Amino acid sequence: MRFQDAARDARAVVYAGVQADPLVARAAALLADATPGQRVLARAVMNGETTAPEPWRSMFPSLFGAGDAPGTDPVAAAERDRSEAILGASLAVAGRGEQVRSQFRGAIVEAVTELLLTRRVGAATTRRERRILFDGVQAEIHPYDVTVEAPGAAEAYDCKWGARGISADVLHQLDDARAHAADEGQRLLPVLVVFDARRSCEVRLARQTAPRAGTRLVTIETLDRLAGRRAEATA
Repeated sequence: MRFQDAARDARAVVYAGVQADPLVARAAALLADATPGQRVLARAVMNGETTAPEPWRSMFPSLFGAGDAPGTDPVAAAERDRSEAILGASLAVAGRGEQVRSQFRGAIVEAVTELLLTRRVGAATTRRERRILFDGVQAEIHPYDVTVEAPGAAEAYDCKWGARGISADVLHQLDDARAHAADEGQRLLPVLVVFDARRSCEVRLARQTAPRAGTRLVTIETLDRLAGRRAEATA
């Protein structure tokens, strides 16, 4: 088993421009430290239903300090400021055209995944857009979004914005990689990261017949597990 940079084809070049946009880095940094409730806010806003901020503050009152007494403690004030920053970044994504917005959302999920993983395993072993090669096996065309390339403990991540992104092709690619690694006497943990509710993902998975027993599922409620910590209670 070995890793290789993805080919720099036209799609990769275009998407690299999206990945390098400062908005992606800003949103990812905010979401990496967000509460589950703030992440739900970001997902709702980035879907683009409305780009007006006030309706979102009304729908998520606890995140914006509704009803707080004057002189709220500094921790609560900091969380309120973070919610405002997340709202601002999410509205900036929502304001893009539909196709561009979709690309930005995917890039943000990948960037959040990378940030959280580096907190657990370090930046030296965390890579983006990598293919995994096995002797005698035709390589997959599409690279993995994020990989952890640690000897004896490799991990491959496919990142999706929503449960609708879960397909038989995705599940087969992840399970095939695990099986090929096992055939070579090596360990590879395949992980599907979906920035959506676990229940939505489970409903989608229930319709799939592709193998998934060896693939770990990480959802919007459990993102912090990528960094090796348990999720806090939803705000």
